[in-house]
Parts: sequence; structure tokens; C-alpha cells
Amino acid sequence: MEVKIGVQQAQRELVVEVNETADAVEKLVGEALTNEGGMLALTDTKGRRVVVPAGKVAYVEIGTGVAGTVGFRS
Repeated sequence: MEVKIGVQQAQRELVVEVNETADAVEKLVGEALTNEGGMLALTDTKGRRVVVPAGKVAYVEIGTGVAGTVGFRS
């Protein structure tokens, strides 16, 4: 599952590939955003941990990854 995280004051979004379901990721995001001073922490498919302060999260896009795209898209 691909998760895109927009961070305030950052020009690029973070893209994390996780093994969690969309519902599990949504629950983690919701918990992080409701806790004052919370942190959004995700572990990617390679075991690396991505931690973003919840106060800096601009948006989170949860969706399936685009596997193996090569060439031009229209």
C-alpha cells in the first residue's frame, strides 16, 4: 500500500510503501492527528521507520501503489 504524506513547508511529499491495510493506516493517522504533540510513525516494507510530527502534516493520501509502470502515461 502506498502512502503519500504532504508536510508543511516541504516542497516534496513523502512516499512510503507499507504492508498495512488502508484502514490500519487511516487509524494511525487519525490517532496521531488527534493527540496534541503526536507523531505519525509508519514502517515501510524494508523495515525503515518514517516519523512526522502530526502538527506538520498537510495531507495524507492512502492508496494502492502503481507497480511496475514504465514509459509514458497519458
